[in-house]
Amino acid sequence: MPTEDSPELTAKHWQDCTDVYDFLDQIRLRPAAWLSGGSLRDLQSMLMGYQVALGVNSIDGPCDFWHGGAFSQWLETRLGSTSPRGWAADIERNTPADSTPVEEFFRLLDAYRSDASHVSAQATATTRLPGIEYMINTFVTLFWRKRLLTQATERLEDRGFRVIRLEAGRWNTELDMHRAMAAALGFPDYYGHNLDALNDCLGDVACYGGYDDAPEGAGLVLVFTDYDGFATTCPRAAQVVLDIIADQARQAAVLRRRLICLVQSNDPQIRFEPVGAMPVLWNNDEALAARRC
Repeated sequence: MPTEDSPELTAKHWQDCTDVYDFLDQIRLRPAAWLSGGSLRDLQSMLMGYQVALGVNSIDGPCDFWHGGAFSQWLETRLGSTSPRGWAADIERNTPADSTPVEEFFRLLDAYRSDASHVSAQATATTRLPGIEYMINTFVTLFWRKRLLTQATERLEDRGFRVIRLEAGRWNTELDMHRAMAAALGFPDYYGHNLDALNDCLGDVACYGGYDDAPEGAGLVLVFTDYDGFATTCPRAAQVVLDIIADQARQAAVLRRRLICLVQSNDPQIRFEPVGAMPVLWNNDEALAARRC
C-alpha cells in the first residue's frame, strides 16, 4: 500500500532487501503473507529479531525498533504516552476505527522517516561524537577499495581528526614497521623497536598526546594501506600491531580521547583474529562479501 510520500513498491525476495526499511516495504506490500491475522505484535517481535541478528553478526545497519529505541521515543512524543508492552501496543491503542494497527504503523513509519526533528537529532549525535561509526563495534576497520578509504579519511579530517597515513605495503620486515611507526608518531630516540615498546609508546600517544605535543583535534586516526602485504610477510606482527592499537584505543576512550585505525587490504577476503577483545570488521559499504568482488 504505497502512500503519497512513498514511491510505487516492487515485490522482491527478502534476501534482496538492503536494509530494514527495504524489508518493511516488502511487508507493506503483502502484510497478510508476513503477519498472521494482521498482528502488529508479530511485526514488533520480527523487528526485534532483526536487530538481534544485526548485533550477532556484527553488522552496523539502521534498525530503530527496539523497545525504548528511537522509534519508541518518537512515538511517545507524538502520542503523549507509552506502554510497557512496547510500540505495537501503543499503536494498537491509538488506531482509528477506520484503520488497522498494521496500516497505522506504516502511516506512522512514513511520518517517522520524514520527521525533520528525527533527522536533525541523528545529525546532532554524529556532530557531537565525530568518528563514532568507526568505534561502536571495533576500533580497527577494514577497507578494500582505496576510494572508500580516502572518503573516510577526508571526512575524519574535516571533523578535526589528525590523520597519519602509513604505507604498510613497503614493510618487508617487522623492523621496517617499527621505523615507520616511530617516525610517523614521533617516538623518542630510546624507542626499542619491538612490539612491547610499540605498546608503551603508542599508549602514551593515544592517551596523553604525541611526544611532539602536536594538537590532536578530535582524535588520532592511523591509516594503513596495502596491509595485506605486511600481513603476508610478517603475519604475527601484523596481528599484534592491530591488537595493540585496539587495546590502546579502548584505554584512550576511558580518558575521553579517540584513537581510530583504518586498514586497507588488497585482499578482499583477509581475516584477522579479534583485537583488543573486539572483532576487526569491514566498513559498512563493504560489509557484505558480495560488495568486495
